[in-house]
Amino acid sequence: MFSLFSLLLQPELCLILYFIQTMFKHFLSVILLLAVSTLAWAERVDMKQAGAKTDGKTINTRLINRTIERLEKQGGGTLFFPAGRYLTGPIHLKSNITLELEAGATLLFSTNFDDYLPFVEVRHEGVMMKSFSPLIYAVDAENITIKGEGTLDGQGKAWWDEFFKVLVDLRDNGKRDVNKYQPMFEKANDVAQIAAETNEDWHGTLDRRFFRPPFIQPIRCKNVRIEGVKIINSPFWTVNPEFCDNVTVDGVTIHNVPSPNTDGINPESCRNVHISNCHISVGDDCITIKSGRDLQARKLGAACENITITNCTMLSGHGGVVIGSEMSGGVRRVTISNCVFEGTDRGIRLKSTRGRGGVVEDIRVSNIVMKDIKKEALVFNLKYSKMPQEPVSDRTPVFRNIHISGVTVNGVQTPIKFVGLEEAPITDIVLRDIQIKDGKEPNIFQDCEGIIMDNVMVNGEKAAL
Repeated sequence: MFSLFSLLLQPELCLILYFIQTMFKHFLSVILLLAVSTLAWAERVDMKQAGAKTDGKTINTRLINRTIERLEKQGGGTLFFPAGRYLTGPIHLKSNITLELEAGATLLFSTNFDDYLPFVEVRHEGVMMKSFSPLIYAVDAENITIKGEGTLDGQGKAWWDEFFKVLVDLRDNGKRDVNKYQPMFEKANDVAQIAAETNEDWHGTLDRRFFRPPFIQPIRCKNVRIEGVKIINSPFWTVNPEFCDNVTVDGVTIHNVPSPNTDGINPESCRNVHISNCHISVGDDCITIKSGRDLQARKLGAACENITITNCTMLSGHGGVVIGSEMSGGVRRVTISNCVFEGTDRGIRLKSTRGRGGVVEDIRVSNIVMKDIKKEALVFNLKYSKMPQEPVSDRTPVFRNIHISGVTVNGVQTPIKFVGLEEAPITDIVLRDIQIKDGKEPNIFQDCEGIIMDNVMVNGEKAAL
């Protein structure tokens, strides 16, 4: 019988052990070499040293985008913006590119609409079209990051003013060309096809033929990260990923002064989205989950799913967290927790209408504090745009399987408002441990089925259907 010690003394075993040890050392060397090579390729460009002007007047678009293209060709890298004011047109991100803004650095986006030409593929209000380039744009990219302690300033007022000009003229004079971009829109798009794939309640919007660009819109991208930065004065929706997978928005401040339709964070037809620690004050909804609208979105069939929203503060906007009204591709598996809403028009809001289609389901809301809500604290509305009744079909929207618990509200006009459809009631709703004080109007429940209320108190009294 041989002992373990005697086995280890055998020459053949010693040789094998030596071989294993040598190969392991070579393996470690290769790994270290690959790591060093990767780091070497991940170049970090100081944009000020690279020649970018910081006077806020000289445009830097070409330099920024050429640097992105160069870094992308060599595997990726970082554009670092030291303190200063950098004027730019649209920035087109590529794979493995990071924009990093130092504290005191501001990217100012041009107010010359020509800088956002030519038209590119975008999604506007849930409709695929060609229009102005988003301020920060990416298509079919992966591993893109925007981070730092600096500021992104969209200088949106020029866009808002032109939007109101077009809107008022359309109202007063009917459809006509107010600016040179409206004929360009008609030339770039099959307007008749867009009209055929959208419901009548959007055709008035289509008649404007002038669509402001979102601030940040990656399309069909993977691994998108936005963290730390402050975003202000967006021309339109602010953070609007489309058809993306694995999106993280963390520690971002969004402030759009009173302004038209400047939603904060709108993931649309995205998967695996994580929104946390954000501070939002905007001219429309603070956070909205969407998946496109009407027939076009139903044909695409791209749901928005696996969404988490936590530890966020909303201080102004039409809604704190909203699902819809563009939800024709479906919205499912959403959790909203540990958030504060103060001074918003509404708290948790789900909205759709006849003709949209789509299913909103598996929604969980917990640990929410609201104060001074101007309209409804909890509102589900399937008659958002008052479309006429029609037979049940794939055009019929559905709300179901929604659980809300641990909500405290101090000050609200209407505490709870649930309005379903006669042909498609809202179903399977659980409300638990909800305390509402200073509610000025009674609750509203219309066309709802299977609603469970447990410890729901309004103005000191137990709420009932």
